Amino acid sequence: MFFDLLIMIIIVTLISIFNIMTSLDTTSVTEKTNHKPHPQQGDRRISSQSLLGAEGRIIIEHDGQHYLLRQTHAGKLILTK
Repeated sequence: MFFDLLIMIIIVTLISIFNIMTSLDTTSVTEKTNHKPHPQQGDRRISSQSLLGAEGRIIIEHDGQHYLLRQTHAGKLILTK
């Protein structure tokens, strides 16, 4: 009986500590998940069709690594290493 009470106190204490720690995080949810780059006025633009060609795919070499940029049947772009 005493052991069960002790376990319950420990669980409640841990839940309280967790709630306090999560409430101290002042970063909003949108700040955490919104990492989309924003286009700037001077950014270069190139159409995906002229970049990928008729094949719909291109190999990009970056820092000694090769990446495949391809267009899916649904028209989405996928970059894989």
